[in-house]
Amino acid sequence: MAMLCGGSVRFSTAALRSGEYPKSSSYPAHLKKRGKVEQRTNSLTQGETGRMANWLYDELSQRGLPMVCIDARQAHAVLSQMHNKTDENDAAMLSELARTGFFKKIEVKSRLAQERRALLRAREVAIKMRMNTENTIRGLLASFGIRLPKHLQTYEQRVRKILEGQTVLAGVIEPLLKLRTEALRQAAVLTKEMTRHSRNDEACRRLMTIPGVGAVSAVTFVATIDTPERFNRSRSVGAYIGLTSRRYQSGDMDFGGRISKRGDRMLRTVLYEAANSLLCRVKSGPGQPLKDWAMALKKRTSHKKAVVALARKLSVIMHAIWKDGTEFEMKEA
Repeated sequence: MAMLCGGSVRFSTAALRSGEYPKSSSYPAHLKKRGKVEQRTNSLTQGETGRMANWLYDELSQRGLPMVCIDARQAHAVLSQMHNKTDENDAAMLSELARTGFFKKIEVKSRLAQERRALLRAREVAIKMRMNTENTIRGLLASFGIRLPKHLQTYEQRVRKILEGQTVLAGVIEPLLKLRTEALRQAAVLTKEMTRHSRNDEACRRLMTIPGVGAVSAVTFVATIDTPERFNRSRSVGAYIGLTSRRYQSGDMDFGGRISKRGDRMLRTVLYEAANSLLCRVKSGPGQPLKDWAMALKKRTSHKKAVVALARKLSVIMHAIWKDGTEFEMKEA
């Protein structure tokens, strides 16, 4: 991650951790004394998005530096014009971006939003681990011509039933069963913690009044958007999470393509699942007009396109409710 102060210095995370650079007002003076920064009236500390962008942004902001985080894809497009890849050339090009203002500012999430996203990511990993373990067990047994019986209720009962008399296979499959059980247990713990966040957060409680939106969707939406004032219009949220179609225009050609998928994958997936649940499972109730609107669209196009459109509509409704401080009241879709 390239960090610039006054458009001419590149900082490393190791130096920041070691405390080599003093805090607050002594910071620029320290750099000037070392001859590495010019005295400027409008200095700017600029960094790219990355794994440690949030931490660096907070640490440098606490030291009194004016911070801005830019899109790494845009920075890469500019830096790729350099023939020689060096830290000095990268710092020079990024400082030129800061000087001209030709960059897209990225909003850095708050500490609470980062913690919630970490919780959601850990829960997702635990659930995927359980699914991968079950698929591995099923695949290993299938290679021996063994299929799981269907008359037993639980997955573990079905596996243990076919392992009777299979000494060698039991030594291979039973550790995987224990791994699956532990993944289920930890996923339940993380789900309980996520549910606690949804109950204690006033915005999440209001979002869960929307049909099809549960605790997972509400917490993911709040953690990803973080600040509803970021968007002047609720319609912009759909584009932010990549649920709007691309457009290609050149000369006489002008057509729209598939959705961009340029936003947050986690939120986009959760909203798609919520929309699919609303379209396929929710029966008559407050969400019936939304479901009728999506069903009419499904008849004209396809199921997946209708789900995507409904997910985009849900994102608009969720942002509007969050920003206005109201609850869901369905009048017309």
